[in-house]
Amino acid sequence: MVTGTMSLKFDTLPQSVDDIKASAYGSLSEPEYTAGLFVAAMMMYEKDKDLAFEMVNFLKGPEPLNNFKISFINDRLEKGAKFYKIRSYFEGSSPDNDYTPEMPYTTVPIIRREDTFENEGWARVFMKSTGADTEREVRLRLKKSTRQWFLNEEYLLPDIRVPKSADPWT
Repeated sequence: MVTGTMSLKFDTLPQSVDDIKASAYGSLSEPEYTAGLFVAAMMMYEKDKDLAFEMVNFLKGPEPLNNFKISFINDRLEKGAKFYKIRSYFEGSSPDNDYTPEMPYTTVPIIRREDTFENEGWARVFMKSTGADTEREVRLRLKKSTRQWFLNEEYLLPDIRVPKSADPWT
């Protein structure tokens, strides 16, 4: 059962770790901040994947991406140029408009459920791609010394409906 939702709004998307830190959500004091910043940071992937991974590593805290996860992300986004998957986590995007988000960039609602904080020091929030029928999970871990929520695992990159312009059946 949903207990609350939050969307993050960006006039401009972060272009660096410093931009993430300076943003209204850079404190990482809420799990939703980190989940939303992940999709914002990944918007950089199409232009500069190294910079996107640098921003994600900041959001990962003391446990950066390992080679397996980097390969997994590369496979999920580059195979068939599926960069639209990340754009599908922003309001206004849809298969019909090739997943072009509205401005300012606003994340789809990030959902808390009754079991979000089921395990102490851990959180689970959910996001629903505008090209999917089900919500996807983001797991976060609290760093007790700083009271910041860091990305532990995300399940946001499975396939979704293809953009209309790439759909041979339209």
